[in-house]
Amino acid sequence: MSYTALARKWRPKNFSELIGQEHVRRALVNALGSGRVHHAFLFTGTRGVGKTTIARIFAKCLNCEAGVTAEPDGTCAACREIDAGRFPDLIEVDAASRTKVDDTRELLDNVQYAPTRGRYKVYLIDEVHMLSTHSFNALLKTLEEPPPHVKFLLATTDPQKLPVTVLSRCLQFNLKRLPVSEIAGHLRNILEAEQVPFDSAGVKLVAQAADGSMRDGLSLLDQLIAFGGGKAGEAEARAMLGTIARDHVVRILDLLAAADSSGLLRCAQSLEEFAPDYAQVLDELAGLLVRVGFKQAVKDYEGDELYEPELLERLARALSPEDVQLYYQTAILGRRDLPLAPEPRGGFEMTLLRMLAFRPAGQQAAAPGGTSEPRVAAARAAAAVPPVRTQEAVKDAPTSAPAAVGDPAAWARILGQVELTGAARQLASHCAYLGRQGNAVRLALDPHYQVVRSPAQEDKLAQALSRHFGEPVRLEFQAGNGAAETPAQTRRRASDEELAQARRAFETDPGVKGLRERFGATVLPDTVRPVK
Repeated sequence: MSYTALARKWRPKNFSELIGQEHVRRALVNALGSGRVHHAFLFTGTRGVGKTTIARIFAKCLNCEAGVTAEPDGTCAACREIDAGRFPDLIEVDAASRTKVDDTRELLDNVQYAPTRGRYKVYLIDEVHMLSTHSFNALLKTLEEPPPHVKFLLATTDPQKLPVTVLSRCLQFNLKRLPVSEIAGHLRNILEAEQVPFDSAGVKLVAQAADGSMRDGLSLLDQLIAFGGGKAGEAEARAMLGTIARDHVVRILDLLAAADSSGLLRCAQSLEEFAPDYAQVLDELAGLLVRVGFKQAVKDYEGDELYEPELLERLARALSPEDVQLYYQTAILGRRDLPLAPEPRGGFEMTLLRMLAFRPAGQQAAAPGGTSEPRVAAARAAAAVPPVRTQEAVKDAPTSAPAAVGDPAAWARILGQVELTGAARQLASHCAYLGRQGNAVRLALDPHYQVVRSPAQEDKLAQALSRHFGEPVRLEFQAGNGAAETPAQTRRRASDEELAQARRAFETDPGVKGLRERFGATVLPDTVRPVK
């Protein structure tokens, strides 16, 4: 009993059946309708998004017996033979297996001859980037001066490897990765047509695992139907894909909301029996946090097949918006660093603990929907997550404003601990620290260096100080009055004193004295430098 794979059985036969890639479909349909059909097309994009499918549909449009049209009839001999892969004037080449220049020359030797059956002789070269340099040179000559009866359709997953001389002679179309919703919708339509029982949640999981590729989605769906014994359920999809049940992910988020570290570790350890892919678990956790964040921001957000609105509503009340953002950022950073962990389970558990460890001791979580800026800022600083942009610096305060002069050494120590470079560090070094009042850091800028001050540099300095102090701060500038010394002035004073000391030591050196007395030598002060 023969069986045709879903990816082959449901391959689009015309543009109307094509899923996604509207920008490509529209351009080709318009070109066919106007009769302005270029001689060479390049289709690029990741695997399974429709490159060769579009090329074959285009070949049918060019050779349909009803005429050049964007809607081939699909019933004429030419259309049927192209669908069956036996049309003599559609020459399909896998460049990965024919990379030698002799193969290319042999292929192009027949370009000059008229089509055998069709209106055009169409060369479909897949994975064209695999051709050798000499093969590209042989192809280039034909692309420069093609016969009127020849069309070239090139497809590749890696257009960067194509010579610019080839790219410049082709119309290039970049096919996009398909969104999960489009893949899931198409899979559901196929399952209904095939009369296969399914769960929407299981289909959604397959669509996510397809990673933008419709062909991968159909292959995974075939595998799921076989794995599930003729049905496509959520439990079967999770078992096949190695993902854990969503109840476990919800449980993890509940424990995070309760700040229950011991329960969180027990829950994480209980996952071991499922032999999960911990990177996928973090993906699931991040995905749930995204939905909770949407629910907090948009009250009528309805969720999707995986998480119903009632669950999202409960989690949105249990977590503050700041915690949702922090946990999400920690989850995706933990997923990135997971390959560096000594072992995956330990890296996963440490990521969960990191989410709770950033709460300052003795401080409770903010009420849902409320704010807890000091706690959030300290967590962000520990997680190396940039804080929310702080309030814009206020206008210059008058010089006569009362300000307690701070310790210059304290400001120098702070600048030695923060991460600042370039113009932002220059700005800080030309400021004197006048002290701190609440969340305001008061600085006096040397009037000779106003040029280094700009909103962008102020923002960088404010962010660096926010990370240093563990809470958001804003900057208040006033014109420097010389009452406090800036770090730059301190360095200049120290350098001047060091130079003066070096010159005094040189002047009193016995050897120098002897040269001056015996030979009348003259000391050039500007040439004297301290030895570092």
